[in-house]
Amino acid sequence: MPVEPPPTAWGFPDPEAADEHGIVGIGADLEPGTVLAAYRRGLFPMPLSATGPMGWWSPDPRAVLPLGSLRVSRSLGRSCGRFEIRVDSAFAEVVAACADPRRAGGWITRDIQDAYERLHRLGWAHSVEAWDGDGRLAGGLYGVAIGGLFAGESMFHRARDASKVALVALVDLLRADGVPRLLDVQWRTDHLASLGAVEVPRGEYQERLAAALREPLPAPWT
Repeated sequence: MPVEPPPTAWGFPDPEAADEHGIVGIGADLEPGTVLAAYRRGLFPMPLSATGPMGWWSPDPRAVLPLGSLRVSRSLGRSCGRFEIRVDSAFAEVVAACADPRRAGGWITRDIQDAYERLHRLGWAHSVEAWDGDGRLAGGLYGVAIGGLFAGESMFHRARDASKVALVALVDLLRADGVPRLLDVQWRTDHLASLGAVEVPRGEYQERLAAALREPLPAPWT
């Protein structure tokens, strides 16, 4: 069961106060209570640049992946049989792989890594991993689970389709007990859209978030 950290000392503005880029605020800290308060408010942290201050974001529109709309192609279905799925067995390694500076558009700083590792130790941040037949981490994703919300943060792959296989496993995990949950993927990309992600207006996202936060955690994380 997740451990609730001390409350944040910061107050976040209404997400509707976001600027045209979706930035609601700049600064604050990455203490566990602050990051959790942000997600509960519909925000997420991301630095404004590799060396810049922390931004708190609420994009409009917001990308979500409806759990019943995941598109699994035949080739992806075959790939699902090639990997072993594990949950939370290599969280720090998954985050480090997502933060690899050689990746285009990298934004995950050492401070971000440390913040999510603290959340993981408290039971809030989780990884879903795809391991190959030789016992090597081939791909995975990580994010934050609060009630019925899973806020996806990043994913990576070292073998073809490995990150997609991890996403399929995450969706299966979130759907297993029939509880309506919200899978937040922040921004639409062509890659995520090909898997079924859609955009919703900020107001609709906030309504979905409020409903999701009233739902229970999936079984592996209770």
